[in-house]
Order: sequence, then structure tokens, then C-alpha cells
Amino acid sequence: MPEVNPSDFFNLKNKNIVVTGASSGIGLEVATAMTSVGANVAMWYNSHDISELAEELSNKYNVQCKAYKCQITKPQEVKNVLNQVLQDFEGNKIDCMIANAGIAWNKGPLVDIENDDECFHEWDKIMDIDLNGCFYISRYIGQIFKKQGYGSLIFTASMSAHIVNVPQMQAGYNSAKAAILHLSKSLAVEWAGFARVNTISPGYINTKLTAEMDPELKEKWTALVPMKRLAQPEELIGAYIYLASNASSYTTGTDILVDGGYCAC
Repeated sequence: MPEVNPSDFFNLKNKNIVVTGASSGIGLEVATAMTSVGANVAMWYNSHDISELAEELSNKYNVQCKAYKCQITKPQEVKNVLNQVLQDFEGNKIDCMIANAGIAWNKGPLVDIENDDECFHEWDKIMDIDLNGCFYISRYIGQIFKKQGYGSLIFTASMSAHIVNVPQMQAGYNSAKAAILHLSKSLAVEWAGFARVNTISPGYINTKLTAEMDPELKEKWTALVPMKRLAQPEELIGAYIYLASNASSYTTGTDILVDGGYCAC
């Protein structure tokens, strides 16, 4: 039996990976990390053009890295951009799709939103970006994976899919992320013959967005986290590398919580 080098399992060299929401936060950290370990990365963004950053990463790590503008709430646009990535990247293949783009609920308790139109608009926006966008991605990347006979789809879910956050009220966000968990499990069973589907559920992350939030609110968060701190974005990278690599070849329908123990309580 040939000797197996465990490090080979995590090797992403020459793998083509798509990351949505790659212009900031978790998506940016993950996309950057993937290029640093040898993967070719298609960085998707919506409004903040990151073409120069993609070129810098390409030159720095000697990989193929390119930025693509894509509004994930438009199915035809998702389909077109995925096909463009196939044409542009070596091997005309996509090994891994990381559906990471999402937005937060900022309107508070549902019954306290005075205007119906505002309430329903916020709900529709959350569902369109955080859930429907993932569904559209699944539709078209699934067809690509089936034709290839392999692939890994990773959704960024949230610990909010497992618990109800306090003290902030965010029923819309929690609902969308909970739906992502079950979408992932359902697709994992559907695609078991040709692709793997998993989720990663981050807890509270120390990003630019959270840095600008009320310090008292963050103190309440950390009091509920057993590790008593927010995560650094780079602390999520290992989970994404695992699910994108051959190390997770028998892992599908699984959620990896990276929450400092929050959901264990």
C-alpha cells in the first residue's frame, strides 16, 4: 500500500475555487487564504470593485485570481458568470464553490417596525440575498458539478441558524440561515453521487462591521461566548480549507460551527 502524506489531503494547488462576497469580511479572508495556499480563485463582488486586489493576489502567490461582478439575486447573471469562470480558468473546471455573500437584519423586532412596506421589504431583501441567492448558485453550480462528476459546495451559514441571538432581535436573518442548513443537507443527499455540500456556521466575528458597533452590545455578546471573545476572521480559514480540499472527501451534509462554544451552552 503506498505511503500517504497527510499534508497532500489539504493541498489546494491547481484547484479552481469561487468565493462570493469576496470584497470584505469573511469572504475576503477566505479568498486571500485560498490563493496563499496555491488555489486559483474567482472573487465575486457586487458593488465594490476588487479587480486590482485580485491582480495583486495573482501576482503575489503566482496563481490565477480574477474578480467578477455578480448580483447573486439574478439567476441569469449567476449562470452567466459561472460559465465565464469556466471559460477563464485553467482546466475549464470549478472544484469548489463558496456561497458566502449575505447581509444582516438591522430592523429589530418584527412587531416594532411601524411601516408594513418597510417590514416586508426588509424581509424580502434578506431572503433574496441570504437564501434565494444561494438557491440560484446551487442550481447552476450543481449542473456544473454533475457534468464534471465532482465538486464541493460550501455555504456560509451562521450560529444564528442554530440559536436565537440576544439581545438583538433578527428573526429574518435567523430564518434565512436556518433554511441554508436544510438546503445544504437536502442537496448533500441529492448530489451524493457526484458532489459534496456542507455549511460553516461562524459565531461573532471581529470584522470592520462589528468594530463599529456599540461596545456595550459586544460586551453582552462576549459574556455569552464561553471563550469570552469574538473570533478573528482568519480563525475560520481552516474550516473552509478542509471542506474545499480532498481531506473532506467523505464529509457531506455537515455543518461546522466556529463559534467559540456559543451553541454548546
